[in-house]
Parts: sequence; structure tokens; C-alpha cells
Amino acid sequence: MDAASSNTPSTSPVSKAQPEVHGYFDETTSTITHIVADPTTGSAVIIDPVLDFDQASARTSTKSADKLIAEVKEKGLTVEWILETHIHADHLTAAHYLKEQLNAPIGVGQHISSIQKTFNPIFHQPYPVADDGGPFDRLYADGEQFKIGNLEATVIATPGHTPACVSFLIGDSIFVGDTLFMPDYGTARCDFPGGDAGMLYDSIERLLELPEDTRMFLCHDYPPKERGPAWETTVAEQRNHNIHIANKSRAEFVRMRTDRDSGLNMPQLIFPSLQVNIQAGELPHAESNGVQYLKIPLNQF
Repeated sequence: MDAASSNTPSTSPVSKAQPEVHGYFDETTSTITHIVADPTTGSAVIIDPVLDFDQASARTSTKSADKLIAEVKEKGLTVEWILETHIHADHLTAAHYLKEQLNAPIGVGQHISSIQKTFNPIFHQPYPVADDGGPFDRLYADGEQFKIGNLEATVIATPGHTPACVSFLIGDSIFVGDTLFMPDYGTARCDFPGGDAGMLYDSIERLLELPEDTRMFLCHDYPPKERGPAWETTVAEQRNHNIHIANKSRAEFVRMRTDRDSGLNMPQLIFPSLQVNIQAGELPHAESNGVQYLKIPLNQF
């Protein structure tokens, strides 16, 4: 199936078929990228890919993205979409590079424009930049359905960490981005512009209404010393054991999350990440000397 045909929304019930899920942990940013495939057709999507970036040397690399491409080819998969659960503030996305290499469009939640309108003025690029959701190819609305081969996928808006976060329910599996972490670590921060702890609680409650055996895949893990990186859990495990939400009222969660966020530092890569990620992974244009620059706005946060 080509990308155009996979773009057609479906009104049929979501299939509970089990997709093949392959997770790839990036140790530098603690990010997990997922390749999600329909085992019956070989159609696949890549969720939350990482562009390698060394902050000290300001050099980018496609090593991680190239590994994904090699995996796709080895498994005989056809990538129909590059999907972003949100605009990440802790790593640069490889979505644009993968789009060029795999001829696959990029999808993100429809409220991306609000993120662009917030941050574009801060980075003040000397050339026109999109603030209407471009250059992303598809802006998904809450409840929208599409197909990945024979698998049904449904978009669930899960704002709170950012106003544009979405989760992707694909077959029996939900990909939740930064909304939730492993049960022993908790939940996402809500202190970025447009973030809201109460909204995050409501989004999590919505996810926990899914069947308890729904597989849940995460975008980050910060494991304690006693275990290695992990990124798969279930709705039941989150509901019963997540240290931030199990047996917590909305008011208790908001108070905890607000207090916790007040002591957090900004992510180390927030400025490089945001100015690249709001433009779907396109690096800044070269200036008159042929050099590309990433900006660091002073005294803005």
C-alpha cells in the first residue's frame, strides 16, 4: 500500500490485531524510537525518530536514522508514515531526513501550529518559516483514523505535556510519547509553554480507559540502577502502579506535578531541538557564508 492510500481516514472499528513493534533506545537522549509494522502486509510507520546531535561540536549525524533504514530494509518493510507524538524538547528529530530517504510523509497532531506560533518569534529566523502546521504533511485531529496495511490506527489527543501531544492507538498497542513513563518513574513535566498539569491528568485518564491489556509503548525511559531501559508496559500496570497517578485524585496530581516541575531544569537540548522540530526536522537555512546556525535566545525562559 502506498502512502497516499494509507492517508484515507477509516470509520470502521479499530482492529485489535497485534502489530510488530521494534523499539530502539538512544542512550544519549534516553529516547525510544519505534518501528511499528503490520505483520500481514509489511506496511510500517516510524514513531519519534532521533537525529544525532553532539552539542559540544555542534555536529549532526544520521547514524541512528540510518540504523532504522537498515532495519526497515532487512525486515522487508514499507514505511508509510513518519509519526511524531509531539514536538520534542530533548532531542532533534530525524523525520525530515527519513522522509527524504524513505519517501514517507510526516504526521503530527493538528495543534502543532500553536507550538510554531509560540516559538517562531523567539528564534526569529531571517527567512519565512511555517506557522500553519507546515512543513508537516498531515495534521491529525483527535479521533481520526487511518490504516497501516490492514491495521487500524486511531489518533488520541493527549495534551498536557504540550498542547499538541497526541497518542497513536495501533491495533492493540498505544504509543503515548512523553505523556507517561514507566510506572516506577511517573509522568511528563507540564511547565513548557502551553503545558497544563490538569490537562495531563485528564489525558492520562483517557488513556487508562482503554482495555487493561492494551500494550503501551513509551518515548523515554530514565531507568533506576536496578534495571535496564524499558519502554513497554500495559494500561493495567500504569493504572495500578504508576507512582504519580495510582490512587491519586486530580487535585493531588496537579499539586504534585506543579511542585515537582518548579524544581526542574530546562532540557539540555531544548533550544536546538525546538527550532528544528517545529519545522519537521528541517535544519535552519544556510546564511550568506554558507553556514547553518542554531540560535540560543538569551533570557527568554
